[in-house]
Amino acid sequence: MAVNIKPLADRVIVAPAAAEEKTKSGIIIPDTAKEKPQRGEIVAVGEGKMSDQGVLVKPQLKVGDQVLYGKYAGTEISIEGTDYLIMKESDIFAVL
Repeated sequence: MAVNIKPLADRVIVAPAAAEEKTKSGIIIPDTAKEKPQRGEIVAVGEGKMSDQGVLVKPQLKVGDQVLYGKYAGTEISIEGTDYLIMKESDIFAVL
């Protein structure tokens, strides 16, 4: 999944996972009741952030990592008809 956009500094671009269509018991969830996904895949990573000492701190994440993030984290963007989130690396809670 190549993206023709490069995030700056310590930002990453995440492709959110699809929202759940039905519950584990088989009940179909209507569009109005679906929750925003809090899981996704990293599709692009910035070069890193400069520390106060002037040293480039490389990002810990890499393209392809499956991650968990906050429900309202990031900014929604659309690239070539596909929706992504762009957020700071610090908004990511965990790598799966």
